[in-house]
Amino acid sequence: MPLEPKPADIPSIPGALRLYQVSSIITGVFLLLLCVEVILKFVFQYELELGGPNGLLALVPRESVTAFNLSTAILIVHGWFYVLYLFADFRLWSLMRWSFPRFLLIALGGIIPTLSFFLEVRVAREVKAFLAGRDADVSAATAEARS
Repeated sequence: MPLEPKPADIPSIPGALRLYQVSSIITGVFLLLLCVEVILKFVFQYELELGGPNGLLALVPRESVTAFNLSTAILIVHGWFYVLYLFADFRLWSLMRWSFPRFLLIALGGIIPTLSFFLEVRVAREVKAFLAGRDADVSAATAEARS
C-alpha cells in the first residue's frame, strides 16, 4: 500500500507543486534550446553569438565567437534550472511520499527532451486529484460532524 502524505505536510503541497510546474516548463524549454545548440555546434560547426560584429544575433563558425557566447549561456542556464528542477522534484516527491523510482523518473524529465512537459501534466493532475479527494473527504467529515 502506498504511503500517503503526512497531514502536517498537506498545506505545503500546492506551493511545492507550483514550484515543480514552473521549473519543469523552464527546464524543458532550455533543454530543447540546448538540443538545437548542440546540433548547431557539433553537426553544423556553428555557435550562437550575441551582440558581435555580425549583428545582434548571429551564427558564427565554432571557435570564432568574439562577443557573448549564447551557446554557452544556454548550457549554463539549463544546468542551473535543472538543479532547481531536481530540488522541486525532491520537495514534491518527499511531501507526497512517493517511491524512489518515481523520483528518478521525474528527474529524467530534465535530461530527456520533452519528457518534462509530459511528466508535468501527469504529476500535476495526480497531485491535484489527491488534494481534491482529500478536500472532499474533509468536507464530508465536517458535514457529518455538524449533523
